[in-house]
Amino acid sequence: MTEPLRVLLADDQTLVRTGFRLILGADGIDVVAEAANGTEAVEAARRTRPDVVLMDVRMPEMDGLEATRRILTGAPDTPRVIILTTFDLDRYVYAALSAGASGFLLKDVTPERLTAAVRTVRTGDALLAPAITRRLVERFTQRGSDTASLHRDLASLTPRELEVLGLLARGLSNAELATRLHLAETTVKTHVARILAKLGLRDRVQAVIVAYETGLVSAGAREDAVQSTEQT
Repeated sequence: MTEPLRVLLADDQTLVRTGFRLILGADGIDVVAEAANGTEAVEAARRTRPDVVLMDVRMPEMDGLEATRRILTGAPDTPRVIILTTFDLDRYVYAALSAGASGFLLKDVTPERLTAAVRTVRTGDALLAPAITRRLVERFTQRGSDTASLHRDLASLTPRELEVLGLLARGLSNAELATRLHLAETTVKTHVARILAKLGLRDRVQAVIVAYETGLVSAGAREDAVQSTEQT
C-alpha cells in the first residue's frame, strides 16, 4: 500500500493523544482526527474514514467498547481498531475483540511497537498471537459474563476446516499447522482464509473466540510445547 496510513486517536487524556500523535507522525503515519470520548470517536470515524483507530477502553460519555461496536457495525470498509488499555488481559479487551477489534496494546507500548502494530493491522493481520488470544478467551468464556459474543454456525465448514480451526484456536501458527497436518503452508493459509470468509470473521483473533464460544475447543485445551509467534 502506497497511500499514507491514516489513524484516528481516541483517548480522554490529552497527553496520551499528543504523545501518540508525535510518535506516529515521526514514522510517516497521518493522524487525521482525535477524540476525547467514544461519541466523538464514532463521529470522527464516520467523518474521516481512517484506516486504523487507536481506541481507549475507559472514556466518558461512551466507552471504547461501545464505540468499537458502533464503528465496526453496518458500514462498508470499516477501519481496523486497536484497543488501548492499562491492564493486560482486561475483560473489556475480550469484549472488544469479540466486537471486532483486531488486537490490543498496553499504553506503555514502545514507539517502535506502536507504529509496527498500526501497520500490522492496516494490512489485515491480527495483532495478537493465537496463544495469547486463547488465554484471554479461556479466562472469560467460562464466566457467563455479558461480554459481546460471536454467534456463528460451524456447519458451513468442511471437516478439514474444522480441524484447522480447532488447532488454530489452541495456538498453532501457520507453520505449525502445516507440519501437524502434513500440508504446505500456502494450503494452510488458504484454509484459514476460507474459514474467515465462511464465518464472516475479520481475522484470526475472532476465529479463536468463535472456536471457544461454539464449544469446538474447550477452555483448558492446550497444545503441549507449542510456543506460537505473533503472526497471521
